[in-house]
Amino acid sequence: MRTLISILVANALFMSGASLAADSDVQKIAELEKQLAEITDDLDYLNSRVDKTERHSALDRIEITGDFRTKMHSLHYQNVTWNPAMNVNFSDFASKAMAGDFGDPSSASSPLGQMMAANPDLATAFQSGMLQGVMPMVLAPKTQQDIDNDIFYTTRLRLNINAKVWDNVSFAGRLTMFKSWGDSTGVKVFDSWNSFTMDGTSSGSTSGDELKVERAYFNWKDINGSGAYLSIGRRPSTYGPPSHYRENELRGGTPSGHLVNFNFDGATLGYNLSDITGIEGQTVRFCYGQGFESQYGNGELFGDIVTKDTHLGGFNIDVLNDGNHFVQLTLFGAKDVNDGFTGTMAFPSQLAGIFAPTMYQDMQKFDNFNFVTRVQPSDVIGDMYLGGLGYAYESDEDMKFFASLGWTRAEPSGNAGMFGGMLSDAVFEAELNSTGTEIMMVAAETTDTDTKDGYGVYIGMQIPAPYGKFGLEYNYGSKYWSPFTQAQDDPIGSKLATRGHVAEAYYIFDINPRMFIKLAGLYYDYEYTGSGSPVGAPQKVDDVMAGTAYSMLPVIDTAYDLNASLTINF
Repeated sequence: MRTLISILVANALFMSGASLAADSDVQKIAELEKQLAEITDDLDYLNSRVDKTERHSALDRIEITGDFRTKMHSLHYQNVTWNPAMNVNFSDFASKAMAGDFGDPSSASSPLGQMMAANPDLATAFQSGMLQGVMPMVLAPKTQQDIDNDIFYTTRLRLNINAKVWDNVSFAGRLTMFKSWGDSTGVKVFDSWNSFTMDGTSSGSTSGDELKVERAYFNWKDINGSGAYLSIGRRPSTYGPPSHYRENELRGGTPSGHLVNFNFDGATLGYNLSDITGIEGQTVRFCYGQGFESQYGNGELFGDIVTKDTHLGGFNIDVLNDGNHFVQLTLFGAKDVNDGFTGTMAFPSQLAGIFAPTMYQDMQKFDNFNFVTRVQPSDVIGDMYLGGLGYAYESDEDMKFFASLGWTRAEPSGNAGMFGGMLSDAVFEAELNSTGTEIMMVAAETTDTDTKDGYGVYIGMQIPAPYGKFGLEYNYGSKYWSPFTQAQDDPIGSKLATRGHVAEAYYIFDINPRMFIKLAGLYYDYEYTGSGSPVGAPQKVDDVMAGTAYSMLPVIDTAYDLNASLTINF
């Protein structure tokens, strides 16, 4: 456009010069100068219009929106109990010892002699015949304490990226930064599975000031006019209904938030059934994904394969979605689940004293050091299935009520890692290390291989209130309740994964349509251990506190989280 302007101005000047040469009349010169000024003004206006149109067309291809949240928590844990032990097959140990597999027990230099010298109480009990069959081997004295973190701040930034590729093709992505104030380590001391940094929870756990790709996928709608659609990429599988109400945002994910709040890569093939059934908003989706890659990058590339790829699949059906009533059905399965995910952690000093005694001795010289290690699964522990039915009602007066019923099933394989098998504990057997100088305890099998069913209930309401809205929620999980909600960003742990009771109340103050303050309180009452993890047998919390049951990781009896947050949408 600027080239066109230059040509027109040059022509006007040429005409002006020609007129001056032909006629020196001052009045004609003045008229030509006035015409030139008018032409220049008109061209400047047209140029600005074209520049804005070109710029707007370019920016229309990509739309960036987002939200910023800063949050303050006051966290309190009651009766935190650590009472670690492992189930040991002492009959197997005795037969190997009597066969001389562990050396001469009377020799202080033999593996068996060293073990007895290091564990005199265990040696006495074993020699007196008190240890037979499969029995717990206590690893450390029981401890119990209350823990308070009076002030804990976090900042979360999410950037939504949307692009229209073609009439029926679009791209969507979300980048997330989630950090606690004063901490960008990204690797936490391992005190529960909630502190374990892994792919599926990178957007829901505080991992520093880096942007993580929480979502990146395309949607190809109405393929060849069929009404079907295909979507492939890192899935929108977090903050699904009805968990989005407490976030004060629209539906954020496809699957039920009661069952799934976990990042994974995969594909969705869907079809809108409304035109066929006449039921508004009825959509059926088949979802597939991969939760774990067992070979590439995981140390098993050269044939030393123990684990398997974990594949996910199932149906997510919006039975009804008419703006007031929403009914959702979810059926989901995970095949070849391993005893964990590849990730990183800072190894806790307490466990180092038990499982890494040589390194533990060096750690005593630097009591403020932890060693960071990369962890990967050790075996396939079974298959899992999830199902749920949810209903939500939203009135025209902005009142919301919901109820969700969830079911989980675990089908153990009988294999186990250090922390156990699928919802069952490991049985350890004694073996010599590769050099034959030390007796190690190796997970050999699980205590049982029974199929285990769990269930969860989630109900709540949100009603208009002065200056905003008020909400109440309650959820309960049974002994074997094991949903995939580890990416939920509750600092005490995903409330919807709790094996026990959780009550939450909150008040949202709407400052303007794009800004709000939320005051909330959550109270956790745990009944069984291991919330949020399918690894290990759940134990009654009361029994662990009494010393009649054991847990490799710390156990919380009750806890509460008082928090306030400010959120801005842009």
